[in-house]
Amino acid sequence: MSHHDTLLLTPRDWQGNPPYKHPAYKSSVLRSPSLPLVPVKAALGNRLAPVYGSELLGASDHDLTSNAAKNGAPIGERIIVTGRVLDESGRPVRHTLVEIWQANAAGRYVHKGDQHDAPLDPNFLGAGRCITDDQGRYRFVTIKPGAYPWGNHSNAWRPNHIHFSLFGQYFGSRLVTQMYFPGDPLLALDPIFQGVPEHARDRLVARFSLEATQEGVALGYEFDIVLRGARQTPTE
Repeated sequence: MSHHDTLLLTPRDWQGNPPYKHPAYKSSVLRSPSLPLVPVKAALGNRLAPVYGSELLGASDHDLTSNAAKNGAPIGERIIVTGRVLDESGRPVRHTLVEIWQANAAGRYVHKGDQHDAPLDPNFLGAGRCITDDQGRYRFVTIKPGAYPWGNHSNAWRPNHIHFSLFGQYFGSRLVTQMYFPGDPLLALDPIFQGVPEHARDRLVARFSLEATQEGVALGYEFDIVLRGARQTPTE
């Protein structure tokens, strides 16, 4: 058996991830597979992901409070979101691309499909990216996103959240997920969050960090992301 036929990644922990079909989350009924999944060869899971270097990033790509500013600062509570990206063995994933997108402080995305009756912020795009450092750490400066109605059921509101997209080292470690905030009362009512097995839900909730807080500027939150293994961050 060659190196490429050996499974370098352990099987994904499906017990810690939401099911493809979760009827309370109405969109999942139409999006979920209707036929059994087709296993892929180990070589495909081991295929290396694209490499993105810091030379491709702008100096303010990580700072959502300035990367789209036109005539002032965006409106809202400034926050810092930081953490480490780890592999299934708990080792840092160095120099890997981390991308985020989110609603603004009023709970609206800069997207033509979002027609929520809330104001857009001319100085806030709601998207950013950065490369992890030698310790696997990333850092974003942004605005705390607002809650918004989403029509899944009567009086449905999404909790405050930030979307994350990562590749890691392999296509098999690809992860798209969401980060939530501690103490949000909407978490108990949200079908997407509740669709994650109970024992794994805390992996999606950031923790307040005074250490990451910048005095007089922004509150800090820590959110570590594990790409595979028993402590994997659940998928979106």
